[in-house]
Formats: sequence, structure tokens, C-alpha cells
Amino acid sequence: MAKFQIGQIVRHRMFPFRGVIFDVDPTFSNTEEWWEAIPEEIRPVKDQPFYHLLAENEETSYVAYVSEQNLVVDETGDAVSHPQVNDLFSGLENGHYVLRESQTN
Repeated sequence: MAKFQIGQIVRHRMFPFRGVIFDVDPTFSNTEEWWEAIPEEIRPVKDQPFYHLLAENEETSYVAYVSEQNLVVDETGDAVSHPQVNDLFSGLENGHYVLRESQTN
């Protein structure tokens, strides 16, 4: 079961970026090439949830794919300024983004 949920703001445990979760894979479902590109000493195990984030760092915004073991809750309370946030979410309520109705299954 996933530790984090869609709309939650998280940050990476090792790298300086944060973001809002917009999708969750129960286990790794990216390409083998993507996984092998991660340095072996920090490569996560595949048998855990992986999260799709609208991510940002000091320089840019992008989409990130991050293992559960490498995420922690972002306690800043700051909004995520990724340009696609308003496409997927209707707003920020109590520290969580609310998914737009058109985005739910």
C-alpha cells in the first residue's frame, strides 16, 4: 500500500527538489533503461510504490518519477509552483492539493 497519496506535497530525501504527487504505480513501471541509469549505489528496489510528481527545484519545473523510499513529506506548507499544477488540481486545502473532478476515474 502506498505511503503517500495523490495531492500530497513531498520532497526527495537526497536531492534538492519537491513536488506534488499526481499518480502512483504500486511497483516500478518505468523502462529498464531508466532504472539502470540510476547509479547502482543509490538505485531503489523495484518492489515498492513509485510516484509521479509535478516537481520543481531552484532552476526549473519538470515531471519526476520517484521511489517511495526516496520521498519524505514536505513540511514547509509552501505551494508548488509547477506550471501544470492548475491543470490537474483545483487548489490547495489543508496542505494537500485537491484533484480536479475531470481528472478522477
